[in-house]
Amino acid sequence: MESHDQRDVEEITAHFFALSESAGLAKRVCEEARLRLSPIEERRFEGGEFKLRPLESVRGRTAVVLQSLAGSTDLPVGERLLRLMFLLQGLRDAGASRRVVILPYLTFAREDRRTQPRDPVTSRYVAELLEAAGADQLVVLDVHNPAALDNAFRIPVDHLSALPMMVDYFARQLDHEGVTIASPDIGGIKRAQRFREMLAARLGHSVSMAFIEKRRQNDGVLSGGALVGDVTGKTVILVDDLCATGETIIRAAKACRDAGAGTVYAAITHTPVTQGINAVEAASTISGVVVTDSTQIDAGATSVSIGTSKRTTLSIAPLLGQATRRILLA
Repeated sequence: MESHDQRDVEEITAHFFALSESAGLAKRVCEEARLRLSPIEERRFEGGEFKLRPLESVRGRTAVVLQSLAGSTDLPVGERLLRLMFLLQGLRDAGASRRVVILPYLTFAREDRRTQPRDPVTSRYVAELLEAAGADQLVVLDVHNPAALDNAFRIPVDHLSALPMMVDYFARQLDHEGVTIASPDIGGIKRAQRFREMLAARLGHSVSMAFIEKRRQNDGVLSGGALVGDVTGKTVILVDDLCATGETIIRAAKACRDAGAGTVYAAITHTPVTQGINAVEAASTISGVVVTDSTQIDAGATSVSIGTSKRTTLSIAPLLGQATRRILLA
């Protein structure tokens, strides 16, 4: 009897769709999953209205939709979310038996709790919108707060992580002792700890841990900056899920260098704002930056070794492709 890994996904009646703004990443995911990207009609009308229509029958079949919700100058976050919802609703009306949504970058994930009276919990509102639009299952990558994600959604959610591929990359580049993994703020300590444990297992020796104390005031201004942990003479890897303005990573790198760190690298999953990651790359205190193509800023970029380029982009297509195959073959 053939195993699931030996079976051809084509045997399963499933369709893989992507909106045009996410087509580049979707094509690479389909190649990894050995699927064909199904066509959709996309038309725009006067006044900003649009039409989305699957060009193949999905009746009684599983429909997988990939959409990165990182905004751009020509397509803001709100319109990307609305386009995804309209496509999901259209697939539901067309008779798709199941709708699986792959979100390499989940917008509004940081707005997961109230810090002031009457604060909106926007991450929960996004969950309610997607569920109302017909999402039956969700695949996400390195969300800001996994616990908040579990509380927000009522549908099955597969939470993937880019940390293992980043660990694999650094393990090949940094084979010496004297490595410290640091979180740029207290909230990311668990993420950095997981990275430290995986890297220590790969390197075969201990890896130390540090974090930087940071406070964000109500007006968004950052304060604090005390470093907890010994980084003197160490190679430091700052691990974070997201870089927007770049201010947090840059402040943390400066704190590490001021404390005597030899070299500082940054490992960041999501880079939704071009100006932010460009600022990090330009910082003299940071020797190298490793990111993913979850927001498609560096779509199709080729990974290079630390030391030959300031920024290295790792593709999440193999990870999402493997996840897609396992979901469809389950």
